[in-house]
Amino acid sequence: MIKRLLIANRGEIAVRIIRACREMGIETVAVYSKADKDALHTKLADQSVCIGPAPLSESYLSMERIISATIVSGADAIHPGFGFLSENSKFAELCEKCNIIFVGPPAEVIAKLGDKQAARNTMAEANIPVIPGTTRAVYDVQSGKKAAQEIGYPVMIKAVLGGGGKGMRSAETPEEFEQNFITAQKEAANAFGDNAMYVEHFVMHPRHIEFQILADKYGNVVHLGERDCSIQRNHQKLIEESPSSALTPELRNKMGKAAVRAAKAAGYINAGTIEFLLDENRNFYFMEMNTRIQVEHPVTECVTGIDLVKAQIQIASGDVLEFSQKDIHLSGHAIECRINAENPQEDFRPCPGTIQDMYLPGGKGVRIDSAIYAGYTIPPYYDSMIAKLIVWDENREEAVHKMQSALGEVVIEGITTNVDYQYEILHNRKFLNGDVNIDFIEENGKVILQNLE
Repeated sequence: MIKRLLIANRGEIAVRIIRACREMGIETVAVYSKADKDALHTKLADQSVCIGPAPLSESYLSMERIISATIVSGADAIHPGFGFLSENSKFAELCEKCNIIFVGPPAEVIAKLGDKQAARNTMAEANIPVIPGTTRAVYDVQSGKKAAQEIGYPVMIKAVLGGGGKGMRSAETPEEFEQNFITAQKEAANAFGDNAMYVEHFVMHPRHIEFQILADKYGNVVHLGERDCSIQRNHQKLIEESPSSALTPELRNKMGKAAVRAAKAAGYINAGTIEFLLDENRNFYFMEMNTRIQVEHPVTECVTGIDLVKAQIQIASGDVLEFSQKDIHLSGHAIECRINAENPQEDFRPCPGTIQDMYLPGGKGVRIDSAIYAGYTIPPYYDSMIAKLIVWDENREEAVHKMQSALGEVVIEGITTNVDYQYEILHNRKFLNGDVNIDFIEENGKVILQNLE
C-alpha cells in the first residue's frame, strides 16, 4: 500500500487528491512554484516542497525537480493529476526507473496512446470504429493534400502528439487545406516539439462522448458510463454531463463494450477515458484515449458512487478492482460547469488577480471542487480554471434547475469570471432541450454574449 504520495500538480485537482489520501490514511506531499506559495494545496498537504520559480519549465514541468522532491520527502508514489506531466511517458518511465509508483498507466502504454496515429491504428485492429483517415504520420502539405483528396473533404488536420485543441484545423477545400495544414503544424511543433500530423474525415456536428474506464493490473476492465462533453469552446470543454441524453440504453451498452475492448487492446491499467465522436445518425467513432484522470471526473463519481481518485491509488497499489461491470449502475443525472478567471466579453481574456470576497453554493446534490479562498491571489502563469461546480439530481431537468440555482448563488469578487456566461448557457433553449453538439458555442455564442450586456 502507498504510504506517502507526492502530488505533481496544483490547484483544485491537487486539493482533490489530498482529500482522497486523507480518507485513505495516506500522507501527502505538495509541490509548488514560488508563485503558488500561498496556494491552498500547500496548506492542506502534510508536507510542501518548493520546486522552483513560476515558469512551468522550471517548476511543474521539471521532471528532475519533481523526482528530487519525491526522494527528499520520502514519498513512495506520485500522482500527476491532469495536464502538466500526467501524459508524459518519459516522466512515467523516470518514475519506474527510480522505483517510484506512478499513479497511472505504464510508460509504454502512455507512449502508444499518446501517438494519436498509432492509437487509431491499434483501435482499428481491435475492430473499434475509427474515423476514416491516414494510417501514417504526414509531414508535408503535398502528402496531406493527397491524403485529404482520398479521404474526402471536409477533413480535420491534427497533431499526432496533440491534445487540448492545439495543432488542430479543419479544411473544406484543397485551397483551404494548405494554409491550415501549415498553421496547425507550426502550432504542433511549438506546443509538443513534434510536427507529425495526421488527416481524418471531418465529422459534421457530432457530439463528444467519452467513456470512463478503470482497469487493474490483472486484466479486469470496466467502464463507468459516459460523459457528454459537447459544450466546448476552441476544443476546450465548458460543461459536462452524465449520462448523455443522446444515448439509448442499447447504444450505451454498445459504446461501453467498445470502450472496454479499446482499453484491453491497449493493455491499459488505471483510470482512463475513451473519447468518441457521435454523429447525427448515432454512429460513433474512436477519437483518442486520455491516459489520466479527467477534469470532469466528478460527474461520473456522482452517478456511480465510485471515488475515481481512490480507485486510481488502489490500482497503483496493486489492488484488484472491487467490482465488475454488472455492479456498475448509473443513478440520476450530474452536470459540471468549469468556472474560469476570464472575461467572456473580452474574447475570454484571462483575469488573474486577488479574490476580495467570495461565496460558493451548497446544499444537497451540490459539490464544489476548488482551491480558491478570500484573499487568494490567482497567479497569471497557469490555466484560468479556478473551480468546478457540480450538481446531481434525479433526472436531467431537475439537475439543470439545480445548476441554474447554484450558478446564481456564486459570488467571486475582485476578479472577472465566466459564471454569468455559464448561467446563460444553462438557460439557452437548445441546451435545455438537450439539442447540443460540439458546434453549440460557435452557433449560439453571440446570442449568449449579447445576453450578458
